[in-house]
Amino acid sequence: MNSFVLKKAHKILDRAKFVKLSRFGRKFQDPYFIVLFMPGESECSRLGITASKRVGNAVIRNRVKRLVREWFRVNKSTICGCWDVIVIAKKTASGLTSHQVFMSLGKLFDKLGGLQD
Repeated sequence: MNSFVLKKAHKILDRAKFVKLSRFGRKFQDPYFIVLFMPGESECSRLGITASKRVGNAVIRNRVKRLVREWFRVNKSTICGCWDVIVIAKKTASGLTSHQVFMSLGKLFDKLGGLQD
């Protein structure tokens, strides 16, 4: 049960880390999300989420971020390796259902799982 908790150690909260990932990280994308990643510096994979005002109003942005966090919370144990990951929501992500968000993120993170540290 405890493995499904999303602790503070699993989140990227520092702006400097966001900037570093955006400058030096590798990228995957689909029509809804951009995923930036690089090998992590901690012992577990960490997640950062960005949703600009282009995505929609605060309610829509928070919903998209909540769905991304939920996908990561449930699937963090299946991610191979230790990665620092930023998920950037595109404007098209605002109209997605939760199932569509989970399918999109699943495909993007499957690509990440095929990489070696």
